[in-house]
Amino acid sequence: MSKILVFAEFQNGKLKRSSQELLQFAAKSGHTVLGFALGTQAGTANAELAHHGAQEIHFSKDASFDMYNPELFTAAVSEAITKTGATIVLASASSTAKDLFPRVAAKLNAGVISDGTEITISGDDVKVKKPLYAGKCFATGTFENAPVKIVLMRANQLPVAAADTAKTAPATEHAFAAPSLKTIIKNIVKGTSEKLDLTEANIIVSGGRGLKEAGNFKLLQDLADVLGATVGASRAVVDAGWVPHSMQVGQTGKTVAPSLYIAAGVSGAIQHLAGMSGSKVIVAINNDPNAPIFQKATYGIVGDALEILPKLTEEFKKALHH
Repeated sequence: MSKILVFAEFQNGKLKRSSQELLQFAAKSGHTVLGFALGTQAGTANAELAHHGAQEIHFSKDASFDMYNPELFTAAVSEAITKTGATIVLASASSTAKDLFPRVAAKLNAGVISDGTEITISGDDVKVKKPLYAGKCFATGTFENAPVKIVLMRANQLPVAAADTAKTAPATEHAFAAPSLKTIIKNIVKGTSEKLDLTEANIIVSGGRGLKEAGNFKLLQDLADVLGATVGASRAVVDAGWVPHSMQVGQTGKTVAPSLYIAAGVSGAIQHLAGMSGSKVIVAINNDPNAPIFQKATYGIVGDALEILPKLTEEFKKALHH
């Protein structure tokens, strides 16, 4: 039986949904599941790793891991994989993991497949399906001559069941050998938004060029506030400087799969569709009846988003705040 190490990520003291799905998937594989976490949040939220399927917990709550430093993380993660004897490593394809794991793979002579949307593990065989060319086709990746197999999965691709709070797991705290750092992270300037990261959000209200100008994003924000949603955007809007890149949904932005995705004034370029087509219900508002987004939409409204959004907001207010 192999060991699967799941690299866990936290946000505001809570285990990210993307890490929950990986732990739960690993728990069904028949292999031993190791939850691995770094930073002060790891110390406080360890129990969550067990609730989602970790049979062993390995962590360091050293505050130096609270800010991502590639050299520091590469050394610690590589040491953890070697120490625990894990042969399969799962992580979410977050910006951190995409930067970190190619470095770890180079250090350990491991194989790495990024951006997976489906994964199967049978025995020691690992197969990963991933999209190419903005989702126009798919490739299936396997590993050869890889002592350690690293897979980075897109968020929201695997099912998540309720946590089993009765589960516990033994935890081992590690002191990792710190390398002599060539770079030091002085500080990270965070955005002001307290909203959920797009990849974690269950409801997303997204805007495109059809909103005419940056000021009209307030209409989306009003709707999002009523629904408890997070606001997203198309690339055209980000490139125009209306909103920051962290709000971009799509191939060069974030892949999302919320329960409800409302797209207002988004035409639906292939790159945008690649990032949101996994949404359960898609509502599109666009004044062009031939906009590609309507091919993916569960419900479509042909009309001016600037008129329709305030009406939707009012109706949701009535329906939700009785």
